[in-house]
Amino acid sequence: MRRAFGITALVVVGLAVLGGVSAWWLWRHGDREPMFHTAAVKRGDLVAMISATGTVEPEQVVDVGAQVTGIILSFGRDVDNKLVDYGSVVAQGNVLAQIDDTLYVAAVDMDKASLEQSRANLVNAKANVLQMKAKLWEAEADWHRAQTLGPGQALSPTIYDQYKANYDAAKANLAVAAAQVDMAAAAVSLAVETLKKDQETLAYCTVKSPVAGVVIDRRVNIGQTIVSSMSTSSLFLIAKDLKRIQVWASVNEADIGNIHPGQPVTFTVDAFGDQVFHGTVGKIRLNATMSQNVVTYTVEVNCDNSDGKLLPYLTTNLQFEVGRRHDVLLASNASLRWSPRPGQISSGSRRAPDDAAAVASRPGEGGAPTSVASASGGTVWIVRGNTVWPVNAHVGLTDGVWTEVSGAGLKEGLRVVTGEGKREPDGNQSEGTSPLIPQRGGYRGQGQAPSGGGR
Repeated sequence: MRRAFGITALVVVGLAVLGGVSAWWLWRHGDREPMFHTAAVKRGDLVAMISATGTVEPEQVVDVGAQVTGIILSFGRDVDNKLVDYGSVVAQGNVLAQIDDTLYVAAVDMDKASLEQSRANLVNAKANVLQMKAKLWEAEADWHRAQTLGPGQALSPTIYDQYKANYDAAKANLAVAAAQVDMAAAAVSLAVETLKKDQETLAYCTVKSPVAGVVIDRRVNIGQTIVSSMSTSSLFLIAKDLKRIQVWASVNEADIGNIHPGQPVTFTVDAFGDQVFHGTVGKIRLNATMSQNVVTYTVEVNCDNSDGKLLPYLTTNLQFEVGRRHDVLLASNASLRWSPRPGQISSGSRRAPDDAAAVASRPGEGGAPTSVASASGGTVWIVRGNTVWPVNAHVGLTDGVWTEVSGAGLKEGLRVVTGEGKREPDGNQSEGTSPLIPQRGGYRGQGQAPSGGGR
């Protein structure tokens, strides 16, 4: 009996505790009144920017390669008479590296010997021509005498025919000797050109700087074998002038329409986080790239680097200036994005727009601009009691936080709704909300509804 009574008491106590907890939860969460976050419309200046990332690049880079195969024997010296290395300043024509030229020197020597032989053959061919001319003169004289005597008893027909054959053979031999002269002359020309080619190849063993600049990269070491085949081996990377640099920025296709040559640009680099650098748009490249279905264009930004602070290949964060506005009304972007539910819209005002309910039925479509240069209509909302009142706004430039607005119902200091929360039953407001001011007929926010509207 006592055991059953104890169990019943425990059940009653449990139900009482559960009821108390439920009542407390309903008191904390079920009876809170709606609260609206608000922000004041202010007057000020606005600069619309497009953000992008990029890389510092020299304006002109020369990739110095090797046209011959061989072993790197030594490096040259820069303008300071130091061995060429990373960061060396070189003048045009400075020796950068020396490649082993043993085989190429031997080839040049062989070409010189071949040239001398060809020239000797030419002299021999010319002398042979003189000899053939003498034999032709002798055969021609014998032939003329034979023609004078004629075939008969004084000159047998056989000898007569032999003189004629000797004359014809002498003429042919002279023609052959003349052709040999031409062949020998051609051989001399070929030997000369071969010698020039091999001398030029020999000169390639001494790698010289084609421009004056700074060595950005040294890609070989002494003792390394360079093999030049279908592609030229790269030895050094030289920046022609680091006092003028470029930033290659990747700009999204949605923003590229707002970029144009001569446009001012500011950018920062992590190496000098407290310094802002300035440049101008030079060129928009047309060869767009696509990565994960995102299309970007490369924009060249020209910048002066006389102080030498900007180093090649630094990562930059750029801001392209799209437009400026001075002394205009500015509304928070959150206020243009926020839309009320249909039941939150004030129904007592004849001045509310006909499409207010339609706007409210599409959460997230409050009329905020979709790009920095857009200009369209939008709607902001002000608090009236437990409901909100629409105010039409013409939307201009935005910097991502504030947007240029104008309209008959907008003025400086007007508080517009940016979000909503709940008002605690004990009078405390939830964090981040603006208080509702008690008025007759309900609550009113700090932003006042347009005069003349009914309640």
